[in-house]
Amino acid sequence: MLLIVSTIEKLANRIILDATKHHATDIHIVPRRNDTLVQLRFTNQLIPRLTLPKEECDKLISHFKFTANMDIGERRRPQSGAFVSEVNGQMINLRLSTLPSINRESLVIRLLPQQEQIPFQQLSLFPSLTRKLLALLRHAHGLIILTGPTGSGKSTTLYSLLNETAHLFQRNIITLEDPIEKNYESVLQVQVNEKAGVTYASGLKAILRHDPDIIMVGEIRDAETAKIAVRAALTGHLVLTTLHTRDAKGAVYRLHEFGVNWLEIEQTLVAVTAQRLVELTCPFCNGECSSFCFSYRRLKRASVFELLSGKNLSSVIRAAQGEPTQPSYPLLKHVIRKGIALGFIKESEYERLIYDETT
Repeated sequence: MLLIVSTIEKLANRIILDATKHHATDIHIVPRRNDTLVQLRFTNQLIPRLTLPKEECDKLISHFKFTANMDIGERRRPQSGAFVSEVNGQMINLRLSTLPSINRESLVIRLLPQQEQIPFQQLSLFPSLTRKLLALLRHAHGLIILTGPTGSGKSTTLYSLLNETAHLFQRNIITLEDPIEKNYESVLQVQVNEKAGVTYASGLKAILRHDPDIIMVGEIRDAETAKIAVRAALTGHLVLTTLHTRDAKGAVYRLHEFGVNWLEIEQTLVAVTAQRLVELTCPFCNGECSSFCFSYRRLKRASVFELLSGKNLSSVIRAAQGEPTQPSYPLLKHVIRKGIALGFIKESEYERLIYDETT
């Protein structure tokens, strides 16, 4: 457990240092009736790290809000902000989100290390899938969609793909993000700013006039953004984006729900992936690692993908239109089962990530 220090600023720095040291992805400051709990997120687990008095909590949250240029006096509505901190020579981008609760204000901080970059060759647990992803970037135009829940690694995959294609194919890449999670000098990044009139829709329209080869849209959130992304793909641009669907074929149905007609989907959609972050087994221990293990609380995660492209994608589109066809391609559950059989993935990950109607 951490020790309560004399000043709020030192306490805040100690919490960030502890989270960075243990490779946590989020810091949760949760108010309770008589005290406050500080927790760190590791993959799918929340680990308690510190208990604070009520008074210390209010001062701590106010300090973080002040640092992120948020309204300190406003505690009745949710707020969001961000700032960059240097920890042991490493730049960390911190995204803050406050939420009013019955026991005062709570705060969650997402940690995004700026220098941390996963080598493209290590993007997927299975290297053959990584090569297929790189091959997709050779398309001159079209739409590539990455799907998966929050925290499944979609943004990391997008950044790795863009960074790799910028060096290999010498293309002009422009991104439209909300917010910009990592800064890359090889691409031109645009921040969504609705107060200034830069929405996903208006930003995409402006980007199309800026001579891009590849456009990365952080997320398709509504019908207008979906139609502009499809229009960009139709006019000779390669568009990479994300959607929140349970599996790859769900993206086809979601595009149609957003008002994109079937002909446009057939002509623009190049590939869809569904992604999950899985926890790997420790090569030294059976089961959970002990505190004496070399890899204790180290990042032991990898991405697995369900890839829908080519003839299988065409079959899914025809099936969505009501034609009697049965697409056959490796689903996420098949990939995870393969990883478990080979001893790479923990068996508990299957039940956590896969909803199997047949079981």
